[in-house]
Amino acid sequence: MPAVQPAELWKESGRWDFYGKELLRFKDRHNHDACIGPTHEEVITDLVRREIHSYKQLPVNFYQIQTKFRDEIRPRFGVMRCREFIMKDAYSFDVDEAGGDRSYETMYAAYTRIFRRCGLRFRAVEADSGSIGGSFSHEFMVLSDTGEDEILNCTKCAYAANLEKAEVRDQTGVTDLASQRLEPLQDIETPNIRTIDELTAFLSVRPDQIVKTLIFNADGNVVAALIRGDHEVNEVKLKNLLGADLIELADPNLVAEVTGAPMGFAGPVGLNMEIIADYAIRDMVNFIVGGNKVDRHLKNVNVGRDFNVDQFTDLRMIAKGDKCPRCGGDLNFGRGIEVGHVFKLGTKYSNAMRAVYLDEQGEEKLLFMGCYGIGVARTVAAAIEQNHDQDGMILPIPIAPFEVIILPLQMYQGDVVGAAERIYKGLLDQRIDVLLDDRDVRPGVKFKDADLLGTPLRITLSEKTVKEGKLEIKVRSERTVSLIPLANAPEVIIQKVKDLYGSAE
Repeated sequence: MPAVQPAELWKESGRWDFYGKELLRFKDRHNHDACIGPTHEEVITDLVRREIHSYKQLPVNFYQIQTKFRDEIRPRFGVMRCREFIMKDAYSFDVDEAGGDRSYETMYAAYTRIFRRCGLRFRAVEADSGSIGGSFSHEFMVLSDTGEDEILNCTKCAYAANLEKAEVRDQTGVTDLASQRLEPLQDIETPNIRTIDELTAFLSVRPDQIVKTLIFNADGNVVAALIRGDHEVNEVKLKNLLGADLIELADPNLVAEVTGAPMGFAGPVGLNMEIIADYAIRDMVNFIVGGNKVDRHLKNVNVGRDFNVDQFTDLRMIAKGDKCPRCGGDLNFGRGIEVGHVFKLGTKYSNAMRAVYLDEQGEEKLLFMGCYGIGVARTVAAAIEQNHDQDGMILPIPIAPFEVIILPLQMYQGDVVGAAERIYKGLLDQRIDVLLDDRDVRPGVKFKDADLLGTPLRITLSEKTVKEGKLEIKVRSERTVSLIPLANAPEVIIQKVKDLYGSAE
C-alpha cells in the first residue's frame, strides 16, 4: 500500500486533526496535503469499499509488510523506538461483530504462536486502543527490564494489562458514612502552598486526607477530575470516559479563568463544571481541597454537603499494593517491550468512510473491522534483549539468520578446509541455513565473531580434531562442547537443529 497517503482519506476518518504530531504532514507540488503513513486503516478501508460489495465476499483479511513512519519526539533504544520501521500489518473485514470477534480471536491465537515460535517470553495484556481507535485491544509484550512500558499480571488468574489500561478495583463501601461526624467547613490560609508534599508538611496531614482537583480541557469542554492526594490521575481513562478525541491539563490561564485562583489552589467547592471523581473519594470524609482563592485551602470538606459529584469512576493509575480487579489476587509489576498489537475496530472507519456491503436481503450494512500489527525489527531487538550474554547475542533459532556456523580454524590446512566445505555443502543440500567462516584470521577472532552473531549452533574443525576424525559441536546458549565423528556429522548436526526448533515451540 502507498507510503504517502492523501489527507482526504484521513479527513474522512476524522484522524487528520487528532492523530497528533507523530503524523508527518506535508504538501506536494500541487499544494495538496498529504502524510507519510504511520498506519493504513484509511487506505485499506478505501480500497475495500471500492472492491467488496457483497456478503459473499466476506470475511477477508489483507496484510502487508511495509515501512512505516511516525515522527517520534525522542527516537531511542536503536530500533526499539525509531521514526522509520518495518511493520507487518493486517486488516480484517466481517459482516458483523460475531464474525469480527472470530477474526480477532484467530489473529490473537496466530500472534501467540508466532511469538512463541520466535523463542520469546511474552504476555498478551489488555491495552488502550489509542489513536488507532476501536473498543478493545491487546498488546503482545516481551518481558524485559529494559522495556519502555510497565505491565502487570495477576498471580492467581489470567488478568494482565499495561499500566494505562489496568483497572483499579472499587474497594469503597467499607466506611459507614452515616456514622461519620461531619466537621464544620473551614477556610484556612496556606501561603504559597501549592503541592501535595508542601500541604502535608504545612498541615501535618497524610496525602490520603487530601483531594486533588485537576482541571482538564476535553475537546474544548472544561471538566474537573478529583483524585486522592496519594494517587495519580489516569488521563487515558478520563479521555475514554468522556469519549474525547483530545484531552490535556488546562493551562494556567484557563485554570485561573474557571476557578478564580492560580494553579495549585483549585478545589471542587463552587465549581461550575462537570465534576468526575475517582472511586476512592466516595468513602472520604472531612478532607482537604483547594479553596479556589490565592493561598487558601478548605478543610473538612464532604461530598454531598459542600459539593456534588456528577460521576464516580475508576480514574486513577493502578499502583503497587492494589489487588487484581478480576479476582482480588496479588499483582506482579514488570516491564515489557511491545512487539505486536491487535485491535477490535468495529465500525469506526467503515461508518466514517461509508464502507458497506449488501447482506442476504440486499440491505446495506457497515463492514466490521479489526486491525493487527507486528513490529518486525522490534521483535528481533526484543529477542536480543531477552537472549544475550557478555559475549553477544544468543538468537533463538527460528529468527536467527543462520542456523549453523562452521569455523575451520586453519585455512592453510587442506584437510581442515576440505572437511569444512564438505559439511557445508551437505547442510546446504538439506536446506540448512549455514554460514562458513572461511576468513584467514586467528581462531580467537572467529570464536569471538561467532558469539557476537549469536548463531545457535557452532561447528569447529581444527587440524587436531580432523586428524582424529572428529569435530566440535556447541550450542550457543550452552557452555559444553562435544566431539562427534566427521563421518556422520551432517546427520548429527541436522538432528541437533531439529532439537533446537523443538525446544523453541
